[in-house]
Amino acid sequence: MFKDNLVMLRTLHGFSQEEIAEKINISRQAYAKWETGATVPDIDKCCLLAEAYGVTVDSLIHSDNNEDIRSSILAPKGKNIWGSVTVNDRGQIVIPRDARNHFGLVGGERLIVLSDEDGIALIPAERFETQIQRMMELALQNSDKE
Repeated sequence: MFKDNLVMLRTLHGFSQEEIAEKINISRQAYAKWETGATVPDIDKCCLLAEAYGVTVDSLIHSDNNEDIRSSILAPKGKNIWGSVTVNDRGQIVIPRDARNHFGLVGGERLIVLSDEDGIALIPAERFETQIQRMMELALQNSDKE
């Protein structure tokens, strides 16, 4: 629910009610009423809250009780958290349906596995190969200019 999202976001960002209220130019009491569900902000205040927390208005007000969907509120704008997966004994995972739908992934699709010291990422092979090709073309253009 909206009020739970407010509490979670404020806690994650380490703000007091007074600090976040000051950021959006309201009283602490008004903000406290939003967190208890006694009242709700108007759309302008929702926009300011979303900006202060670095999330979209949609994720701020999303009220689905599905834990995986509610976890997406933790992601910054333009990013997504699709939920968790379990690696089976053969090293396989099932990509969450919402993520498959979002990226148009279908059975048999090739993905490139990337990583850094913090974790791994998947990118559709066609997109990755296109980006590599563009980088190579730019490198050739730059070397021709020298």
